[in-house]
Amino acid sequence: MTPNGVTAISAGFSLTGILLVGALPRSVPLGILVALLLAVGYAFDSADGQLARLRGSGAPSGEWLDHVVDCAKITALHLAVLLGVHRTFGDSAVSLLPMLFLLVANMLFFTFVLTDQLKRNQGGRGATKDEPASTLRSIVVIPTDYGLLCVVFVLWGLPNAFVAVYGLLLLGSLGYLVLGLPKWFRDVDLSPDAA
Repeated sequence: MTPNGVTAISAGFSLTGILLVGALPRSVPLGILVALLLAVGYAFDSADGQLARLRGSGAPSGEWLDHVVDCAKITALHLAVLLGVHRTFGDSAVSLLPMLFLLVANMLFFTFVLTDQLKRNQGGRGATKDEPASTLRSIVVIPTDYGLLCVVFVLWGLPNAFVAVYGLLLLGSLGYLVLGLPKWFRDVDLSPDAA
């Protein structure tokens, strides 16, 4: 199996779960199925890069494909939630949650990818290091974890519980983004005043 093949499998599981969220009425069994599909898709998404490293076959095209699939998955998932929330709650303010989460999730993803790329282009200056994460940082990033978002779909059949937990993840992700943006800007700032 190739890394790109693993990416395709990941996309298939994720897309199936996302389509079910957007197309079918809410139910507890559907929520469990969606959570499983998204979690399996996420596991395969984590495996493609590992496989490329193990095989020594990592290529820019594989990284590109992985990022394109990730961006599509993030966007489509929150749009599917928007459809489901609208079916359940109508034209209420609850529909604003997935719209805002879509914005925050895409900004986080794009900022992470761009910051990493700019650091690499700066000749390794400040490139992503395998430093042990502090306990505080580990806690602060929890709401941004896609794996946790996958698990939250077990609540899909319980609309009020899902919206409450989804909203908490949104608030945590928004807080992380707001706190992180100034740091990430400084990480890539090469102006003389930045030193």
